[in-house]
Amino acid sequence: MPRPRKKRRREVNRVPRSDALLPEFDRGAVPEGLVTRRQLRDMGLSPGDNEGPVAILRCKLCATRPQWSCTHPTRGFLLRIDLAKPKRIPTLAQERALDQAMAVRQTCGECGRRFYICLSKKLGCCLECFDGTPVDPSSLMAHPASGTHRLAA
Repeated sequence: MPRPRKKRRREVNRVPRSDALLPEFDRGAVPEGLVTRRQLRDMGLSPGDNEGPVAILRCKLCATRPQWSCTHPTRGFLLRIDLAKPKRIPTLAQERALDQAMAVRQTCGECGRRFYICLSKKLGCCLECFDGTPVDPSSLMAHPASGTHRLAA
């Protein structure tokens, strides 16, 4: 007869909200001038001179527990907009280097055709070369005419 399993309780790290290192805000109650990293990216900004987060965006679960500090991995970190800087624009040489790296991942080793998606490393080639499955023509990149730039982006 199998032994009954012991239930392991997760150790709970509860910190009173008053002892939290950073101020915490619930969703919808964040003051102006503070945004998450994703919101900065959508605005075309990078963190810039932000040394680190200045506040924490509490997760949905912790909104029901106002006395405890949020320690869940789904919490967000808030940064100041006024310290953010515009994103850097890559040079043509950097774009070319990225395109060459992507070309290696997107080009079939057997037939030499380039796709819009990265091919499987496990197969080492496209599906048509591997097992004869026909390839959708819209998934192939057309070869650019010589003399024009060759960047896929």
